[in-house]
Amino acid sequence: MSTLRLEIVTPERKVYEEDVDMVVVKGVAGELGILPNHIPLATPLKIAPIKAKKGGKDEYVAVHGGFMEVRKDKVVILAEAAELGNDIDLIRARQAKERAERRLADKAANVDHKRAELALQRALSRISAAGGE
Repeated sequence: MSTLRLEIVTPERKVYEEDVDMVVVKGVAGELGILPNHIPLATPLKIAPIKAKKGGKDEYVAVHGGFMEVRKDKVVILAEAAELGNDIDLIRARQAKERAERRLADKAANVDHKRAELALQRALSRISAAGGE
């Protein structure tokens, strides 16, 4: 079976670069599965984990927004921020989720609900990528 190269890049560094069998992402229009020789495509991504299927195993990377470009033999994800699932501190991610949920439950006018919602999405993505839920 052929593979494709997956690169996940942030403004600070290259987070992931491996040959994989399949890439699964959550685009703004829904979930996409990318196999080798996929048609060229570019799409914005949601805050959600990326799943890389490699040799019968799944690897996860928490991606916090960005864009994906698909070429015949390569997928490039340009992300605002990204973390390998194995590098995520699950306890800290759960604490961040709880903080965001408390802020969203607070109906006070001084709470930035959009910012709290984004913080909650990032925390949920990190927890999922780390295998916590």
